[in-house]
Amino acid sequence: MIRHDWKFEEIGEIYNTPLLDLIYKAASVHKQYNDTGEVQVCTLLSIKTGGCPEDCAYCPQAARYNTGVNVQALMGKEEVLEYAAKARAAGSTRFCMGAAWREVRDNKDFDRVLDMVKGVNEMGMEVCCTLGMLNEEQAKKLADAGLHAYNHNLDTSADYYSEIIHTRTYADRLDTLENVRKAGVTVCCGGIIGLGETHEDRIGMLHTLSTMDRHPESVPINALVRVKGTPLADNPKVDVWDMIRMIATARILMPATMVRLSAGRAEMSQAEQALCFLAGANSIFAGDKLLTTPNPSFEEDNMLFELLGLRPRVAFKDEVANQPVPA
Repeated sequence: MIRHDWKFEEIGEIYNTPLLDLIYKAASVHKQYNDTGEVQVCTLLSIKTGGCPEDCAYCPQAARYNTGVNVQALMGKEEVLEYAAKARAAGSTRFCMGAAWREVRDNKDFDRVLDMVKGVNEMGMEVCCTLGMLNEEQAKKLADAGLHAYNHNLDTSADYYSEIIHTRTYADRLDTLENVRKAGVTVCCGGIIGLGETHEDRIGMLHTLSTMDRHPESVPINALVRVKGTPLADNPKVDVWDMIRMIATARILMPATMVRLSAGRAEMSQAEQALCFLAGANSIFAGDKLLTTPNPSFEEDNMLFELLGLRPRVAFKDEVANQPVPA
C-alpha cells in the first residue's frame, strides 16, 4: 500500500539507514512498483531567459545577480516546436518549457505559451511547463491547451525556505500546486540539495512531499549547480552519496512516483549515475542544457542507456495503461 501518513521520525530512520541497506531497500521497492528497465527522458527548454524579479539564492536568472546570463524575450512558437521535434527525434517523450517569470500574467505572452503547449501536445509529447506562480483559472487554461504536467519545486524544507528565497513564501508554492491539482494537471515537484540546509531540512522536504493527499507524479532531485554571481556560488559541491540517499528515500516514500535525477548530473560519472538508477531514479533531463546550466548530451545518455540496458519510457504510459479494453 502506498502511504501518505509518514511521520517525520519514520522518514528520518529511513534516510539515516546505512547506505548499502538503503539502496537495497529502495531497489526492492522500485522493482515492485515500476519497470526498472525504463527511464523517462525529458528535455527542458528555457523559452524566456533571465530578468526574473525573484531573489532565489541559487538561480542565475535572477535579475539582481550578475551571472552573465543575458535576458532573452519569449521565444516564438515555431522555434520552440523545432526544439521539441529535435528532442523527440533524440528520444525524449516529455518536453518541458521554462520561463523566468515570478508568476503567470494574463497577457499576450501567456496566450503564446498556451499556443506552444497546444503545438507540442499535438506532436504526441507530454508537455510540462514551469512558469512560476499561477492561479486556478490560469491552470485551467493550461490544462485545456493540453498541458500534462506543471513543475513548481518546493526547493527545500518549510523551515529553511526563508533563508533561500524572500520574494515569495512556502505557502505561495503550495497554493500553486493546489491550483494545478484542481485543474487536473499532474504535479512535478521536488527540490535542491546543497543550499546549506541540514539533513533535517532534507527530511522535512521529503515529509511535505510524501504526505500530500496525492504524491507528485514527478519528484526532481537536484544538486545545486554553483553559478558565479549567485549568493551560493561558493557552497561546497554536493556529495554524490547525498544524492543517492535522497533518491533512495524518495523512492521508498513515494513508490509509484517518477523520481528524476536532475541538476548536477553533468558532474557525475557513469558509475555514479548507475547507482542513482539502482536506488530508484527513473527519470532524467536530456540535452545539453537545463535552462542555463550544463547537462549531458543526448549522445552521452544514449551510450549510458546502452551500457546499463535501459530504454526510454513511452509518452502517456499511465494514461494508455488505464484506458478500458474495447469489448
